[in-house]
Amino acid sequence: MPEVVHPDGRAHIDAALVKRLIATQFPQWSGLSVVPVEVDGWDNRTYRLGTDMTVRLPTADHYAPAIDKEHRWLPVLAPPVPVEIPVCLAKGKPSDGFPYNWSVRNWITGETADHAHIPEEAEFATQVGEFLRALQRVDPTGGPVAGVHSFYRGAPPAHYDGETRRVLEALAGRIDTTTATAVWAAALSATWTGRPVWFHGDVATGNLLARNGRLVAVIDFGTCGVGDPACDLVIAWTRFSGESREAFRHAVRADDGTWARARGWALWKALIGLAEHIDTDAQRAAINRRVIQNVLADHKRST
Repeated sequence: MPEVVHPDGRAHIDAALVKRLIATQFPQWSGLSVVPVEVDGWDNRTYRLGTDMTVRLPTADHYAPAIDKEHRWLPVLAPPVPVEIPVCLAKGKPSDGFPYNWSVRNWITGETADHAHIPEEAEFATQVGEFLRALQRVDPTGGPVAGVHSFYRGAPPAHYDGETRRVLEALAGRIDTTTATAVWAAALSATWTGRPVWFHGDVATGNLLARNGRLVAVIDFGTCGVGDPACDLVIAWTRFSGESREAFRHAVRADDGTWARARGWALWKALIGLAEHIDTDAQRAAINRRVIQNVLADHKRST
């Protein structure tokens, strides 16, 4: 069967494809239901397989390496961390028109950790920080060094210097680019000199699962690797504020340099999002503008 892709180059994925892949490669599970998850991602598509498993399929070439990486390293990362992370049960191969490796994992019960499910934000922020500290203590020997596979998360933010400066120029007169430029300069100058540690790479609300208001699981390690952990602190400005931000910083024990680089990571991503949506999607633009304002205000308080 020929490969089927969307006009944007992403693989076509639906429940029928997943059923075919399971039937062909893992017939012991062919009688189980296949249902899209309620909250899905862009880099990968996830389907619930029966009641206890999920199927995860990358949508494009640049996300495909994560399947092998997670199969290799999730079993190493799981024992030391204080919450659940996905368990890889099987790895599928390209077949039936789907061009990438894919995986079968366990189903983790929990709610996406948006504000409605978290009554005590400062306590939750502490739990996220404690997870990251535990992750950073895992032996990094042989781990995947930050680079293309992690979209350069874990590397110095200078990798995105040219892109950031172009977006700052494009947004001149629409945000406080003077302070934003100072934030970016501070991030670049706060050179990281620590030993490489494990980072998750995408610590965001959608990848944090809660039960009864507590963090119980962290999912989607596709951009994980070994390097500078500053990229994992972006949630300080995208999700936390005030007391919860301080609780998070205390729990993760971020020094001034790490915090400055983290502000740079948060600023870079929000600038890109704002530039993309500022004239086309008011809601998304407002979200990114809020993150930028949070970052700039935090920088001003620190200087």
